[in-house]
Order: sequence, then structure tokens, then C-alpha cells
Amino acid sequence: MSYATTDLTDAHPEAFQVAEPIFRDFGGRLAFHGPMVTLKLFEDNALVRGTLETPGEGRVLVVDGGGSLRCALLGDQLAELAVRNAWAGVVVYGCIRDSEAIGGLPLGVKALATHPVKSIKRGEGQRDIPVRFAGIQFRPGAWLYADGDGLILSDLPMSA
Repeated sequence: MSYATTDLTDAHPEAFQVAEPIFRDFGGRLAFHGPMVTLKLFEDNALVRGTLETPGEGRVLVVDGGGSLRCALLGDQLAELAVRNAWAGVVVYGCIRDSEAIGGLPLGVKALATHPVKSIKRGEGQRDIPVRFAGIQFRPGAWLYADGDGLILSDLPMSA
């Protein structure tokens, strides 16, 4: 089932946090939604890989990469892993790479920009904690809805 962020915010304006429009769309799926899993890390994507290796079950991975524009936290190999493990999408407060390949995958991907350099891999970071960027707080288990018009969050899933 797809949801338009415009329709959801019109019907339930009090139910949503609306992200500042800082993200670009990179995935082959423009609209996506699901409960969130959060990561907080900086220029180290080992935890991104470890998380995407687990069953996604239609969830959305939200990566607080500190807004770094110095390296990529997601590339085509990790995006393919996300598709294989049934993740609905990935939101990166930072950069991705391999954008053309990612654009051909059935995965929602929003990020700040692209960068050709890969990240380090030390395994540093935290999982399933509230993170804040784009003017809103992303909480594990809350619902994220994204499409070409933006990104919104709700504590509860929306019904059709």
C-alpha cells in the first residue's frame, strides 16, 4: 500500500513531524514507508552493513551520519543487501555512492548528497536510539513515510 505524504499531513496534521527538505531521492522506489531502525555513527558504515544483513521485514533504516559530506555511508552493495533482506528504505543524514546502480534497485533511498569515497569500517556507533536531524526526532519503532514531496514521521502506523 502506498501513502502520499501530502494526503497524510492534510488528513492528520497533528499526527506527524515533518522533516526539513534537505534530502535528495536516489533509490529506484520514490515512495516507501515502515517502522524505523536507527543508527548513530560518523564516517563508519560497518554498523550499516551489520544492520542491513538482518531481516528488514519492511522496516526503514535511518542513519544519522552527522551530516558528513566527506565519505559515503551506503553504496550499491549495501543497497542490494537491503533489497535481498526486505528493507523498505534507507535514509542517510550523510552521503551515498554508486547512485546510478542504487537508482535501479527497488529500494527507497534518501540522502544529502553523493560522494565517491567509501567510509572507514571500525564498527563504531549506536543502534536503536533516538536521533535528531532535519528538524525532527527519529525514534526506533516509530513510522516513517517518504515520497517525492518529503519525509514525515508518526508514532503510529496509518490505516488506509
